Amino acid sequence: MTGADAMVKCLELERVEYVFGYPGVAICPFYDSILKTEIRTVLVRTEQSAAHAANGYARISGRAGVAAVTSGPGATNLVTGIATAYMDSVPIVAITCNVITPLLGKDSFQEIDITGVTMPITKHNFIVRDVRQLADTIREAFFIAKTGRPGPVLIDIPKDVTAASCDYEPAQSPFDTRFAKRKASLHRIMKVCDIPDEKIDKLASLINASERPFIYAGGGVIISDACEELKALAEKAQIPVSTSLMGKSAFPNTHALSTGMIGMHGTKASNTAVDRCDLLLAIGTRFSDRVIGDPKRFAGRAKIVQIDVDPAEVNKNIAVVDSLVGSIKDALSRLVPLVEKRKASEWNAKIDEWKTEVPRSRKRSGKLSPKSIFEYVNGSVPPDTIITTEVGQHQMWTALFYRFEKPRTFLTSGGLGTMGFGTGAAIGAQFANPDKTVVHFAGDGSFRMNCNELATISHYGLPIIIVVFNNGALGNVRQWQTLFYEKRYSATTLDFAPDFVKLADAYGVAGVRVTSEAEFKKAFDAALASGKPAVIDAAIDKDEMVLPMIPPGKSVDRIMMDIDL
Repeated sequence: MTGADAMVKCLELERVEYVFGYPGVAICPFYDSILKTEIRTVLVRTEQSAAHAANGYARISGRAGVAAVTSGPGATNLVTGIATAYMDSVPIVAITCNVITPLLGKDSFQEIDITGVTMPITKHNFIVRDVRQLADTIREAFFIAKTGRPGPVLIDIPKDVTAASCDYEPAQSPFDTRFAKRKASLHRIMKVCDIPDEKIDKLASLINASERPFIYAGGGVIISDACEELKALAEKAQIPVSTSLMGKSAFPNTHALSTGMIGMHGTKASNTAVDRCDLLLAIGTRFSDRVIGDPKRFAGRAKIVQIDVDPAEVNKNIAVVDSLVGSIKDALSRLVPLVEKRKASEWNAKIDEWKTEVPRSRKRSGKLSPKSIFEYVNGSVPPDTIITTEVGQHQMWTALFYRFEKPRTFLTSGGLGTMGFGTGAAIGAQFANPDKTVVHFAGDGSFRMNCNELATISHYGLPIIIVVFNNGALGNVRQWQTLFYEKRYSATTLDFAPDFVKLADAYGVAGVRVTSEAEFKKAFDAALASGKPAVIDAAIDKDEMVLPMIPPGKSVDRIMMDIDL
């Protein structure tokens, strides 16, 4: 069969349902072959959104997402989406097709060395010059993307390789034994370490001896499907739980032991607890600078133990007294039986007291408040609703105010902070779960970066509800300019087109502008009832702040709970 047919056959055996992408001449053989299968292609409106859609699909389904684009600018447009997946440990397989082999390295039309470009932002990447190696390379790519700490893998394939003929042999999982040496090498690289019993025993002893234990849970808990084990540990030992931004949905926000998000915009309870605890369990998290602030003072009174699948994360940003490197799910399931059952203590009571300390809610000019929007959405949608965001103030309000109760219900760009991420991610999430409600929260600045994907949403009839927090500004940057740049609002005012309601109408999507709580409730109810895509343009005040806030690089004692403008 042709190389393109072999590619498609490999995708079928990986149980790929959707390929998100944008065709071009170089990738024509692949898009021609995929017509012969039941795999659906999803035509996005820009290649970056293909990577974001594959990201959303992967994180919601727990399987690898696939993006396929053409050479040159098609491939380079994927780069931000690949970097986004890399920073957040998301398994996507990106397929690019390049110019024919004899033209490589000659500055040919739409040629780019995409493997060179993406080497620092992929878990691994390949260029396939021999059709006989194509099928095995695709199998390896999926194996690498999904094994151990997940991440993006890119395969670049010259057009003549996809058109050439080869003998195709079905593979033994995960790929053909003719490459036994390579397979063994990959297993060594990708192997998840076995955690020794003595490590588990030692951690159990530390927990049992601790008076003020605290958990800081990250996205790795969700990736490893360890949310139930985390909950069992917390409940048995009565350990309060905070989450990073990527860890939202790993532990129910409504649980009595939840303290909410930790870090720069985390709650007073989470940040004070990490400062006062005597034992900190950091589970599946990488100690982001947005969490730790001043590294010299982070959890300064605590013994810190880190549980992570990736040894490179241990002692990278914060020094720990011990680490358990391996499967988080395995570690927690073995740890829970060894931990003593406790009742709530003075420590729990003190944290409950801190949980009552919240920023003062303000009504500004009679406009909608972000908190009121989330309070209504919380009471209107089922617990398994999938929430996506862009990046900015609305992202932090979502993390602070939305009641995440179930795992794999939150999609946001954490590590890279990619504006323009959310609409593509919502598309991928809706394809992964067509029967679930998907609500996308966006800022007016971020939404401008990907609003062309309204065409994709409309074309496929995806019932995604988009709520745009419209303050006529790049709100997060404006907040920093207010606090740290003496209100010099340089290049952050967005008091110009487009009209989002008219834009939605142009794409065949229902759009409505709201300026009050009553109008928002009516519009949101109508969008839910319709079962069709909708855009709700919600006017909020440009001086709304995300609070609490710890200034960058500072410690918890500098937390700002209220600001007088």
